[in-house]
Parts: sequence; C-alpha cells; structure tokens
Amino acid sequence: MHQNKIIGEGFTSNYGQNHAEVNAVNSVKNKALLKEATIYVTLEPCSHFGKTPPCADLLVKYQFKNVVIGTVDSNSLVAGKGIERLKNAGINVIVGVLEAECKEHHKRFFTVQDKKRPYIILKWAETNNGFIAPLTKNEQAPVWISNNLCQQLVHKFRSKEHAILVGTNTVIADNPSLNVRSWFGKNPIRIVLDKSLRIPKETTVFDGSVKTIVITDTTSLRQEKRSFGLNNSHKFENTQELIYETINFSKNVANQIVDVLQKHQIQSIIIEGGSQTLQTFIDANLWDEATIFIGETSFKDGIKAPVFSAKRTSETKIKNDILKIYTND
Repeated sequence: MHQNKIIGEGFTSNYGQNHAEVNAVNSVKNKALLKEATIYVTLEPCSHFGKTPPCADLLVKYQFKNVVIGTVDSNSLVAGKGIERLKNAGINVIVGVLEAECKEHHKRFFTVQDKKRPYIILKWAETNNGFIAPLTKNEQAPVWISNNLCQQLVHKFRSKEHAILVGTNTVIADNPSLNVRSWFGKNPIRIVLDKSLRIPKETTVFDGSVKTIVITDTTSLRQEKRSFGLNNSHKFENTQELIYETINFSKNVANQIVDVLQKHQIQSIIIEGGSQTLQTFIDANLWDEATIFIGETSFKDGIKAPVFSAKRTSETKIKNDILKIYTND
C-alpha cells in the first residue's frame, strides 16, 4: 500500500516456491515506491533459510516503511525473530491486526507446526435417521444421501485440501474416484487403507490419474510379494503415482497413519469414510473439524453414522439438506 493505493499483491505459491511477500514485491512495477509503502501480511515474515530465503531480509532490502502482521509464526525457527529483524532495520512493525482471523486462515499451517500432524477433517453424509450407507445394494457405486448442491460442495472442499483418505470397504463398495470433478481445482492425493490388499487392481483408485498412497499391513505386503514370485515382484513396488506404506494394524492405527502422512508432508486431509475408518480417528481424538451433511433421505436399516461429541460451529441449509460443521477443542 502506497499513499492509500494498492501497488502490489501476492499469495504463497506451491510448497517450496515463493512466499507471499516475494510474490507481492515482485508484482510491484516501481520498486522505488516500497520505501514509503506499507506491506500487510497475515503471518510473520520468515527469518531463516528453508526452501526459500528469509522474507524478512527481502523487506529489509527494500526498506519498507511499515509492516503490518496478523499473527506471529509459531515455528521455533521464526517465532518473533522475523519481527525483531524488521525492527532492528528501523522498520515500523505492527503485530496482531485481525489476529483471530489470520490464525483461522493459517489453521492448517499452525496444526502442522504445533501438533506435528496434518489438519484433519472428518466428512460424511447421513440420512435423517442416522445412517451413512445401506446394509446392501445392487451395484458398485455410491448411494447418494445428500442433494446435488451438497455433492458439488464436497468437490469444492476436496480442491482445498492436500489429501483424501478412505478405507477398504468404501473402495470395494463404491469404487470412488476421490478426485475433483464438479469444481475447479487440484485433485487431492488419494490415501487408501487396504490392510490385507483386498482391493482389486482394476479399481479406479489404481488408474494412475492421481498420486495414490496405499497403507497396508507389513505382513500382508510381504506375503503378497512372495506369492507373486520374483518375476512379478514389481506388482507391489512403488512408482511415482502409486506408493505402498506399511503399518501395524493391530494397534494405534490412527497414530500410525498420521506418521505416514507426516512422512509425505501432507498438510491437510479429509477422512471420507467409511464408518469404521472415521470412528478410528474419532476414538483416537485425531481430528480438527467434522463436516456432516444431513440428507432428507431415510433408510429402513443401514450402517450407523460415527459417534462423537463436539461443539457445533455452524449449520447451513442447502435446499432441503443441512450442513453441520463441528470443531474439536
């Protein structure tokens, strides 16, 4: 901002690329104006060399007059050091403007930094009498509970998150694509739980169109490789788009899954089901947000929705369906 006029803007690029400050500065044609300009940032400028150089040094280089910061970075490599560097360079620094909103905006980042795990979103649709799926059905395809607008919103949600996870039974029963189709955006990485490697190879999640990580049991993967013999051992070898990871399914499953996600630097993930998979994360108290669609449909019988207790933060009516969002405090 220069003389009450916006002269440049920027947001953080993909992981490992330019931070917002760099893109904002690069967007300014006349760099001479920066000496009398104010830059507004939601998060404290970094002060260390990581994937990119320190943003605080960039702001010092161009001698900004003012830097307005929404919230301090909780990363121990920064945590006030960026602010200190700016002040030592004679820049006027204001901290805590719209702090709550900025922390909400960066909730995924703060979860990774502070909790050492991705931001975890539980998502399901349930009938008005509490079922997420029928006991039996006639074809390998989803049984829609929510309306078409809710289904489109789900794709919007997918486009905003880094990964999406489902269990074995969901893949076998529904053959889902787990991609973004009814909205514009990047497909999330697919995470598939397949303890005993029961999912057929012709299933859509193995079509190679989206990076997919299969989490299986150590013993199952070893036995399958051995059963195929040396000539076919490549069948379960990792490729660029299909990766196998192993955990011990007999204990602490949710925690081990989170470790795998951390290994692959997953920043956020939607857990889409089924009921057993969702309940596993609920019981381990490993979740941050629950997004639940309540359809006007009812089943005579079926698979019950997961059970949990949390504070509801919002409720929205979408045609005749209801979207409820909960947060885990």
